[in-house]
Amino acid sequence: MKLSKRDILVKRIENHLRLTSRQLVKFDTEEETLQYLINSFRSELHCDFVGIFLKEEHQLFPKAISGGSESFTNSFPLKISDCSNELLIKSLTIENSNIPDCQFSKLLMMERITTWFTLPLKEANHISGFCVIGFTTAVPLFVEMDDIFNEFSKDVAVAISLAKGKEKQKEKIIGIEWFSQNLLIDSTIEQLVERIVERAAKGTKAKVACIYLFDEKEDCFVLQSPAYGVVKQPEIIAIADDYILKHHFPCLETPGGGQLTVPLVINLKTIGVLHVEDKRKGVFTSDDFEVLELMSTHVASMLENARLYKNEKEHKQQLHSLLDYHQELIKKTVDQEGFEGITDALSKLLLKSVILFDRFLRPLSFNLMNLKESDLQIIGKFAEKIILNNRKNEMMIPIANDRSENFHFWPVNGAGDLLGYLAVNIPSDEFDDIARISIELALNVYSVQFVKQKIVLDTKEQVKDSFINKLLAKKVEDPKSIMQYANLFNWDLRKEYRISVLSIILDDDEIKKGNLLEQQAKKSSIWERLRASLQLFDPDFIFSNKGDDFILFVESAKERKNPEKYWDTLYEYLNNRMKREKISGQLFIGVGGKTNDIHEYYNCYLQGLQAIHVINQRIPRTGFALFEKLGAYTLLYHLKNNDFAIDFINRHLKPLLQYSDQKNVDLFQTLRVYLFQNGNLKETADTLFIHRSTLQYRIEKIQTLLKVDINDSEERLNLMMAYKLYDLQQVAPNN
Repeated sequence: MKLSKRDILVKRIENHLRLTSRQLVKFDTEEETLQYLINSFRSELHCDFVGIFLKEEHQLFPKAISGGSESFTNSFPLKISDCSNELLIKSLTIENSNIPDCQFSKLLMMERITTWFTLPLKEANHISGFCVIGFTTAVPLFVEMDDIFNEFSKDVAVAISLAKGKEKQKEKIIGIEWFSQNLLIDSTIEQLVERIVERAAKGTKAKVACIYLFDEKEDCFVLQSPAYGVVKQPEIIAIADDYILKHHFPCLETPGGGQLTVPLVINLKTIGVLHVEDKRKGVFTSDDFEVLELMSTHVASMLENARLYKNEKEHKQQLHSLLDYHQELIKKTVDQEGFEGITDALSKLLLKSVILFDRFLRPLSFNLMNLKESDLQIIGKFAEKIILNNRKNEMMIPIANDRSENFHFWPVNGAGDLLGYLAVNIPSDEFDDIARISIELALNVYSVQFVKQKIVLDTKEQVKDSFINKLLAKKVEDPKSIMQYANLFNWDLRKEYRISVLSIILDDDEIKKGNLLEQQAKKSSIWERLRASLQLFDPDFIFSNKGDDFILFVESAKERKNPEKYWDTLYEYLNNRMKREKISGQLFIGVGGKTNDIHEYYNCYLQGLQAIHVINQRIPRTGFALFEKLGAYTLLYHLKNNDFAIDFINRHLKPLLQYSDQKNVDLFQTLRVYLFQNGNLKETADTLFIHRSTLQYRIEKIQTLLKVDINDSEERLNLMMAYKLYDLQQVAPNN
């Protein structure tokens, strides 16, 4: 059967479209695909106008046009709502369309396109746009070509989709190559950010691009410099317990607006966001989102690596700084005897005010940044009140009415003893691991320096104790040598000194806590604390240990005209210190006579011992006494070692002593209390905690044993003299 010219033409066009479909899938880019398609239509159909229009969001954009005027191209983009919906659904021709209000058809009329038809570009259920073919002259359209063109349009849609996929794949490969070439592992965060934001801006045609990194410590997003363009967003975006990212970046993973944000995620952890805004033309599309998403995949890991590298580098630098700092501290202990060098080094490292106190919170050395020296006393007094009572190590100290300073306190310990306190003017939010390590190193070095000073002081004390023992000997040998030793300690023996003896009697509870060695160790510790207290009271005091007692040498001029008031003040001060230190025991001070000559020190020392014994036996509530104020004791003191004195004691008191030892009834103490209560039976019974009838029975027994009438004034005088001589006999010097 012979084909008509119409059939031959249809067949030729059909074959051409099939060949074109096969050729379209060979191209790698959307532009090449569309251009080949347009050229194919122009050459085969001899049409005057070919255009391919794709939809993006709610608008139509011309992707490829041949034969259209410049004014036609500049009329786009068109809103889809201003055009017929049928353009994207089915094939239309000028003959079978009824779209007088369609903006697109009006533009074709303005281009003088007399005949035209459209092909929707559909792939499965996805419509990407349409193709229009037009003629400036009237051309008959074959109805039988409708199905052929519809099938062809599907092939075109698939070809365009494939080309887009190839382009995206190529872009990814190029992007990966760009990352490997431009983002080096040893780049700084700033260098990485600068290249990334520039790439993001150019890839999405944005005027502004930036990166926000999440600061876990401050709980906020911080704009990381440098940015591309002028960022309108705030530099810091606080989270405030709202961890939904879209609440802070509304355009997160949402194309179609004037901004677009993608998260930077690594190991399921958001470390920041990549943000662009102000597109040069139109809005940010899904293609822009894919560009940013591709970048974010690589950017997150590289930024995290850069951050870790930076942290590691800073950590290494900090360790080197700490080593240098530690070596400097050690050098200070070698080159210097004091603490100033250590304090200066710590203060410069932390850039904070640093104060070193002794154990009584007196400043030993300091380096003040924003404080005055006049503030030291305020800080010390406030800290003493808080630390010694409540053991707190952090406090806000009111320096003035309108200003307070935050201080941390650390005890400086060494060899099991508290040596002092270190105070640093540093708030808690600035107290990081480096500051903690720096302070711990300083505490160790302070401890070494304290111990070093203690060794020197202990050596000096041993030398001092040695020559003081010679000074307090019954017979002073080599006075010239003793005078020379005294000069080493700035002690002028030609001046008049008062010698006193200090003694501590521990409470029964303290005695039961340990054995003899533990008690001795406790007593030594108490003496050390009392020595420090005495230095606080008067730095000019000279003191030494002799046996179990503490000897204190005080220039008599310090008493002025009221010795009792002076020693009462000193006793109360030491007593309060003992209470503050929680020492369970009683302090006694026996104040001997005044020295006018080097040979009188021994005798004045003995007087202090005698005064201690008398206080303990007779007036324990007073706690201290001056020997010259002890009345008859001062007279009897010179007779205590006489044979007559011993005979006098035995004659008047020995029967009572023997009876008390044998019968476990202390008639000796009963008579003592009775005599010193002036024979008052009620007062005596109350003092001894016995019934009055029991006391009367004991008095009768005493009179029988002694064969005296104790109501006789002469006999009572003899008995009281015997008791006083007995008290003086109970203390003997170690020499």
